[in-house]
Amino acid sequence: MMKLRDIYNLAIEMGINNDPRGEEEVKKILKKNKKRYEDLKEDEKDEYDKDKFFNPYSDTRVLFGDMDQDVKRVLVGIDMEVGEVLLADRLSEKGKQIDLIIAHHPEGRAMSALHEVMHLQEDILAQYGVPINVAESIMAPRIGEVRRGILPLNHNRAVDAAKLLGYSFMCMHTPADNCVVNYLQKKIDKEQPETLGDIIKLLKEEPEYKEAVKYNAGPTIVVGSKERRAGKVLVDMTGGTSGSEDAYNKLQQAGVGTLVVMHIGEKHRKEAEKNHINVIIAGHMASDSLGMNLILDKFEEQGVEVIATAGLLRHRRS
Repeated sequence: MMKLRDIYNLAIEMGINNDPRGEEEVKKILKKNKKRYEDLKEDEKDEYDKDKFFNPYSDTRVLFGDMDQDVKRVLVGIDMEVGEVLLADRLSEKGKQIDLIIAHHPEGRAMSALHEVMHLQEDILAQYGVPINVAESIMAPRIGEVRRGILPLNHNRAVDAAKLLGYSFMCMHTPADNCVVNYLQKKIDKEQPETLGDIIKLLKEEPEYKEAVKYNAGPTIVVGSKERRAGKVLVDMTGGTSGSEDAYNKLQQAGVGTLVVMHIGEKHRKEAEKNHINVIIAGHMASDSLGMNLILDKFEEQGVEVIATAGLLRHRRS
């Protein structure tokens, strides 16, 4: 059993521990957030999200619930909408009391702030040889585009349903994405796969990807071929959502040969192909599941029962 507060803090802690920017850079961000708050006028401070003092991920929040609540059993999925909230209620009626609903993809105010975590992508590009001024310049229009696209959405539907039925509700997005990126990048860096086919084999060693193959959603090469050599491999699966189309030219100049991604739009795929960068789609639900599972294992170690639904492929590593 864990307190809701402890579940939230553990998710953030794992996100920071696996953050590609490193813990020191994350601490700088939190310090800047505190300074921004202190510089605000008194009437503006009430509007500031004080979670930013300790949580650098705007897409990860407790959306409803008492932080001191005891949590024994959680219902967890990739996308937890109104239907999944009703599912929690049905499970509770049938004797499996659900204390907390956890979504991977953000809902509510975490969804409306998704664009804020995209700045993480600037630092990843810089780590792979793209000058930071260039990275910030090419990401700025894309971040603005995502922000404008989110504005008209009905963010609170699932949160409102959870409130009416009395279920605590949270989401953990970038922390889980950081976990899967760190896990796969370390695996690929250690094994040094020579070809794209070798990368596919490495991915299928993980149970989430192996299971996804059964659903026709396993690892797929969308630019390149099994025989093509991989070169420098970048696992690109965190930072909110897909980045700038202009990044592929800069990554090619920086020497990146292959991208391993969760998903990719057709315009982005064409840009990668034009810039001779191989692309492997590892699989969206499988990749999200792997990142979530690394955190959920820690919850279970502390006595929390996890019930998986809504696309979550639950596999344990501890």
